[in-house]
Amino acid sequence: MIRRGQRPHVSQERWLVSYADFITLLFAFFVVLFATAEADKHKQAQFSQSIDEAFRALGIFPGPARQHAATSPGSKATEEPPLPMNIVMGADVLAPARVKSDLESIGRDLQQTLSKEVAKHTVSIQMGRDGLVVSLREAGFFASGSATPKPEALRTLQTIATVLSRTQYDLRVEGHTDNIPIHNAQFDSNWELSTARATTIARLLLGMNAIRADRLSAAGYAEYHPLAPNDSPDARAKNRRVDLVVLPRSKINFSESAQSSQSRTWRKITEGE
Repeated sequence: MIRRGQRPHVSQERWLVSYADFITLLFAFFVVLFATAEADKHKQAQFSQSIDEAFRALGIFPGPARQHAATSPGSKATEEPPLPMNIVMGADVLAPARVKSDLESIGRDLQQTLSKEVAKHTVSIQMGRDGLVVSLREAGFFASGSATPKPEALRTLQTIATVLSRTQYDLRVEGHTDNIPIHNAQFDSNWELSTARATTIARLLLGMNAIRADRLSAAGYAEYHPLAPNDSPDARAKNRRVDLVVLPRSKINFSESAQSSQSRTWRKITEGE
């Protein structure tokens, strides 16, 4: 009971209530921020991986896929030619291991059937950035400055066509030259020579019924994709070649089922499912 003339007692510790409420709210705020940040990291990783796979499957980014697997301490990373992450074949999606196995099998068949040509260094077979590369050296297939194959080279090309006709992959024919300019009655530049050689080989393969026209493409790269520096006759000879690149069909086309599957994945990421 407060007597007349006596001031009411005011607690000096009421600020502790407000301070405790403030600390509680601040703690809850930071908990929410932390949880949001963790969820965003996961979503960003999904989004990045989906974009990466989609662009690589379309052939927009032909470079190697991102490496997610961590190597154990003390182990040495081995460099292997990169392969597409998802390979579309009709209505099927092939795993990278399946694609690598198929291409290696094709390479072994070609190595066996072309053992003489490989020994003479007129043909070389190796895994490349996009797939299996069969290089036809100019010395064994063309006369200098000409896009007409030598008669003896047609037998080798027929052997290659027989092996490739049993594959389910596409084929890109690439023409390459050295850096010495050319100017003759038929060609004014290395661009024209490399393109003419590529289209000539492509036309011959079509005539041999080795591969369907919708699975075949041709390109000329002139001197701009050399295998070796153009600083010696031997190095320039390596660069004068026509490459047959056996590559997955997804480099050119998408099937409807693959597009539908990719659309569903995209919706899950963008809608936060």
